This record gives sequence, C-alpha cells and structure tokens, in this order.
Amino acid sequence: MSSVDDLFRRPNAIPKRKLEDPNASFGGRSKTAKFLNGTSPHSTSTTQPPPPSVQDENSEQPAGHEGDEDDLEAGPALPPEEDEEGDDEEGRFFGSGVTDTERQALDLINQNDGDETPEETIDLSWLKRTALSFERKINKNAELRAKYADDPLKFVASEADLDAEIKTLSLLSEYPALYPQLVKSGSLNSLVQLLAHDNTDIAIAVAQVLDELTDEDTSVEAEQWSALTAALFDADILDLLTSNLSRLDETADTDRDGVYHILSVLENLLSAPANHDVIGSKVLTWLLGRIKTPDPTARARVGQNRQYAAELLAILLQNSHSNRKLVGKGVDDILELLAPYRNGDPERDSEEEEFVENLFDCLTCLVEDELPAGKFLDAEGVELCLIMLREGKLAKGRALKVLDHAMGGAAAVAVCDKVVDAAGLKTIFGLLMKGGGKAKGKDRKSSSKGSLERESVEHLIGISASLLRYTPADSPARIRTLAKFVERNYEKIDRLIELRGEYRTRLARVDAVIEDEKQKQRTSPSPEELAELEDEWLSRRLEAGLYSLQTLDVVLSWLVAEDTGARSKIEALLKANDGTAVLKRSLQEQLEGIDADTDKAKEGKEMLEALVRCL
Repeated sequence: MSSVDDLFRRPNAIPKRKLEDPNASFGGRSKTAKFLNGTSPHSTSTTQPPPPSVQDENSEQPAGHEGDEDDLEAGPALPPEEDEEGDDEEGRFFGSGVTDTERQALDLINQNDGDETPEETIDLSWLKRTALSFERKINKNAELRAKYADDPLKFVASEADLDAEIKTLSLLSEYPALYPQLVKSGSLNSLVQLLAHDNTDIAIAVAQVLDELTDEDTSVEAEQWSALTAALFDADILDLLTSNLSRLDETADTDRDGVYHILSVLENLLSAPANHDVIGSKVLTWLLGRIKTPDPTARARVGQNRQYAAELLAILLQNSHSNRKLVGKGVDDILELLAPYRNGDPERDSEEEEFVENLFDCLTCLVEDELPAGKFLDAEGVELCLIMLREGKLAKGRALKVLDHAMGGAAAVAVCDKVVDAAGLKTIFGLLMKGGGKAKGKDRKSSSKGSLERESVEHLIGISASLLRYTPADSPARIRTLAKFVERNYEKIDRLIELRGEYRTRLARVDAVIEDEKQKQRTSPSPEELAELEDEWLSRRLEAGLYSLQTLDVVLSWLVAEDTGARSKIEALLKANDGTAVLKRSLQEQLEGIDADTDKAKEGKEMLEALVRCL
C-alpha cells in the first residue's frame, strides 16, 4: 500500500474536504482543480509546474489504450473493474473516481480531523498547572541565558516558549475570581519582574497581559481588583513600567505598541483616586517630556502615544494638589504647545484635536493652585487666553474655561487684576452680550451649537462673579469692572436678568417633573433609597442650570450692594418676582448648603452673609 504522502503527490489527488462525501461525483471538480493555475491545489512547491498535457497522460496509459485520445480522461484513474461490476453497474458515470487505497487514506485523514480537542476549563487546577509551567519556563530561560550569554541561538527557543506562556496568562482576564490565587501563587510577582527582562519583546508581552488583567472592562469585583493592584504595587510595578518607557524606541512599531500598553496599565491603575499621587511622582516627568516630543510620522506630528500621554497628565492633575505642584514648572511648556491654536483649529476628530483638548484640561487644573497659577501669570497665560477669545475658534471656549478656573482659584486676586490690566473686560463682556436679545435665536439654530454656547455663557457668569468678588474695594480694577456693568444704560444687567429668566424656566421644568415623581411614589422610600433619589434629583437640577442660576443671583446681589443705580434697575426688572427678596432667598439657600470645612468655604460663607445683610 502506498503511503499517504505518496498519494497526495500524485497529480490525480483530490482536495481534502472534511465534511464532503468522498463518494460524490468527482470528475468536473478534479479537472478544474488540476488545471487551475497549472498546479494541483495540494502542491507544496513554490514553483508551479505546467499543467499536464495530453502527451503526459498518454505516456502513463496502460497497454491497450495507447493512442486512444478520444477516451482520454484528465481526472483520476477509474476504480477497479470489480467495483464497477459490483457497486456501480453504470461504470464511469456513477463512479467516485477514488481507488480503495485512496479512500482508506481519506477516511484516516477525516477521522483524525474529526478528533476535536476538548475545550480546557479555566479553573484553579488550570491555574496551578499554568503557574508551575510558567515558573519552569522562566527558570529555563534564565539558566540558558546565563550559560550561553554569547550565543543567543542557544536560548532563543526558550524565549519563544516563555513568550507563549506569558500570553497564556491573559486568559485570566476573563476569570477575575482567580486573581487572589494568582497573587498567592507568586506568578503575578514573577510576571511583573519580567518587565526587567533583557529582551524588550518579553517586557512588551508582559505589559500587554497586565493591561488586560487590570482593564476596568473586566467583570472584576472591587475586592479582587484591590488584591491584584496591591500585589502589583508590592512588586514595584511603577519603577519597572517607567524604566521601560525610557528604554523602548517608539520609532519601531513593536516598541510603540509596548509604550501604549504601559500607558494603558497606568490609566487602569489610576481608576483608584488613591493611586494618583504615587503614580504621579513616578511618571509626571516622562509625561511632560513626551507631550513635547513630536511624532515625525504622525499627522500634525501628534501620534496615539503623544495624545495618550497628554490624557494621562490631565487625569493625574485633576484632583491631586501634589501633582499640580510637581508640574508647576511645566505650565510654560503647555502654553507653548497651545500657542499655535490661538487663531487656528486642529483637524476635527483627530488625535491632534484630542491632544489639544487634554492640554487645555491640564491647564485648567493647574491654574487653580497658587504655584502653577503664578507660573501661568509669568508666562503671559492670561494674554494668550484673551487672544484666543478674540481670534480663536475651538480654543475660544477652552480659553474661557481656563480663565474661569484661574479667576476663582488660589491666585484669584492676581489673575483678576491681570485680566483687567490686559484690557480683558471689553473682550469678556462683549462675549457676554453676544447672543442676547435679537441675536439669541440666530446663535441657537442647532442643538450642538446651543450646547456649546450654554457652556461658554456659564463660564462668563463665573468670570463675572470672580471679578466682583476678588477685585479689591476701591481699586482701579474694581472701579473699571463696575463701570462695565453701568455703561450703556445698564445693558449688562439687562442681559444678566435675561439669562436668569432662562435658567429659572429650565429649572422650573425639572422641579415640576421631580415633584410629580414624588407624588407618584406609592410607598415611602427607605433612608438609603431616599438619599439616592435626592442625589439623583440634585444632579438633574444642576444639569438644568441650578449652579449658574445661583451664581447669577450672587452677581446681581453684588451689584445691588455696590451701586445705587444698579439696585434700582435690578429691583425694577425683578419686580414681578418679588424684587430683591428673591435674591435674598437664593443666598440663604446657598448658605444652608455650605459645609465650612475649608478656608475657601469659610470665605464663601462670610461673603454670602455680608450680601444678605446688604439686601
């Protein structure tokens, strides 16, 4: 009997089809496969032989058929005559075209193909076997590397085995219940230590697996995730990750992917706010350097990793004063990166646009603290923002947000004074009046544009409140600010009352819906349920503009207290709403909601109490 390999080298072999009946009609398909591109579909040779010719077939015919071209068949040989007489009385027409030997070979192959490997169960037993195999491969690779340090060919196979075993551990991301056992087995610690492997491909594979294990999209419970991350920090993951950020070369695709996975691991760990300070202390310097480094091959020189670095920087600065202090010296760098967008926009829906958004977020966080705000003033950040307000497009709304936060932050007095000194009042109040009165309908043709306009107006209201609160009494800055509200027959006050009416109407709609929900409740909620409902209702009221309405009431109260003419104007405009009494009630409600547990909160409480007395 011929071997299986010999059979499939013959020119009349048929294609293997696992689910096909080998006794099906064969002739036409065999000829097509045989003559297509001049080779058999089963040929393993890279050089395709020419299609068999009539001369070739004739040379292989048995005696008695030589020269009989009319009976020439290009397909496989006919079955033995005994098969024709027994199973196939009609001969060639109903024949399978497969000999007994070939049929046996096909049956054997199909039988082997049908043996499916049962799916392996990922459980504690699997984890123990995998952990043991993983440790053995680590030790074997380390041993061969030490023994044949000058001959990489001697340990390259063990490195490939180790790489494959590392990637096997990624399966655990779908079974977070095994995380505590992974930690207990010591394999997690061993995995983290491989970040220091001499072969950066191994370190990149580890980063990819850690990215999957710490991904917040996994169905991991808080306790499981805490056990995992605690073990990662104990294994000194931050130093190992940052060392790889420094040694990977992003001009190579593989290394660039590795940097991305490292940044993703850091972002996953940042999902716990308690980790912000410790992570920031390790990576802020690298992140600042990375956002300044252009990507030569990327569009607008902003690639995925550069944008990702800016995003992580914004997250780290969001709620951490220590991180803001560390990055204080980087304010000048961020302003330089934003300067080109003072009168031009990045490409829409691009990495560059996200990059610019993240830079503005970084700046917004930084200017709230005293040290970075001082750097912001020294680097002429106020002047740059005012230019963006006058000339920018996408940057206009972001610059307003930066100024709003800076003018209400720790260096508010200095920033407000700088805004007035840099002729910013004309620009700011010009924007406040834009969209008022007759122009209002024109500016709100589309819902998307209306949403952006509303956000900008809210920042302008906040800036107005900061100017009245933080400019010192009788100072040139305060006198110029009050003059802006008085000029042109108090048109700014008209605009503020108009805005107040809009926010009051929106809030009244939401309050009506909330009241209706309260009335429809069939049973009294438990204290826990009631607390959740109150939080939800407050969130909806804030979304409708509660905070902006309260801020407008503070601004109007300041004007009532500061100027007699402004008081008369406001009383007349609010006459239908009970005059200034409605402002007093608003201030008292705000006082009731203040927890004076910080110096800033105490100052705010004192200010509101003083305004209530003036009203």
